[in-house]
Amino acid sequence: MNNKDLAINVALIGYGYVGQYFHGPLLSATEGLRLKTVVSSQVDKVKADFPDVVVVSSAEEAIKDRDIDLVVLATPNETHAPLAELALKAGKNVVVDKPFTLTLDQARHLQQVAEENQVILSVFHNRRWDSDYLGIKAVIESGKLGRIVHFESHIDKFQPRVIDRWRDKNLPGSGLWFDIGPHIADQALQLFGLPESIQANIANLRDNAEIDDWAHVVLNYSKLKVILNCSMLSAGGVSRFTVHGTEGSAVKSEADKQEDQLIAGIKPGTPEWGIDSDDVILFDENLTSSPQATPKGDQLQYYFAIRDTLLGLRQNPVTPLQAIAVMAVIEAAYSSAKSGRVVELTLTSAEKEKWL
Repeated sequence: MNNKDLAINVALIGYGYVGQYFHGPLLSATEGLRLKTVVSSQVDKVKADFPDVVVVSSAEEAIKDRDIDLVVLATPNETHAPLAELALKAGKNVVVDKPFTLTLDQARHLQQVAEENQVILSVFHNRRWDSDYLGIKAVIESGKLGRIVHFESHIDKFQPRVIDRWRDKNLPGSGLWFDIGPHIADQALQLFGLPESIQANIANLRDNAEIDDWAHVVLNYSKLKVILNCSMLSAGGVSRFTVHGTEGSAVKSEADKQEDQLIAGIKPGTPEWGIDSDDVILFDENLTSSPQATPKGDQLQYYFAIRDTLLGLRQNPVTPLQAIAVMAVIEAAYSSAKSGRVVELTLTSAEKEKWL
């Protein structure tokens, strides 16, 4: 940091969907963070949203800027590891959009580079601050359901036609499991810790699909099954979360609305931000249902925590070790789907002991 009394200067590398609709608005709404530079070839697009930022065409130029304190990577997945390493070695603090990297080995390497250069490295697991997750988490932690035996998490969409974009092409880091898997895997790990093993089925189901567009992944725990599902061919009828315990069940039907709000131009931090009117429905041992209000979501909390971490006021909200565990789940699922076998996470003993 140049001066803890001044705003933290941020370079946002990439201004596609994620940069424009997530990182840009969230960064600009975080007091103490100053979006100074955006790397993009679409100058007019960036200037329409942020007239005062400097727009440059190369990541290297932004990273070399001595005034930049924090580099945020919102670039295609295969660029995450090389760009993060470049920024870390330049002494910059770095936030990487999910997925952290393409491989577990790359993730471990970046953790080592960050430690060697004594800078902060974090991964944008923003879905920890979604209303649907916060609501179901509160129910689980309340103990009302007893011991949890079945947890099901769905992020399903209906997009039957393959779009001409890199995520739908057979490229490194593309496919639905790389896109959605990190979100739902991270939430599961935060709730239940590391699984004993993983079983997965990953497939291309749409006409003309080049890469996976459906995944069904089971995390095996002792006396608990966690099901993670994502699909591009689900037009409805599936709840976001379903949880069963020894004393009851809970269902959260609708998903968090923050992404829709960001696309609609609603500013983070405004009164309507993160409101979720869809209650969590609880079912008790008598099969009686009752609603429980869903708390507001607030993905701004991630960047509040990053700001405070850089100022030395609190801990990194998503540590490299936590993100490494997510990458282990992603890799294990692909391995299981390919082999047809139940597989274990390839984490070291030290990573298993310290990841939280």
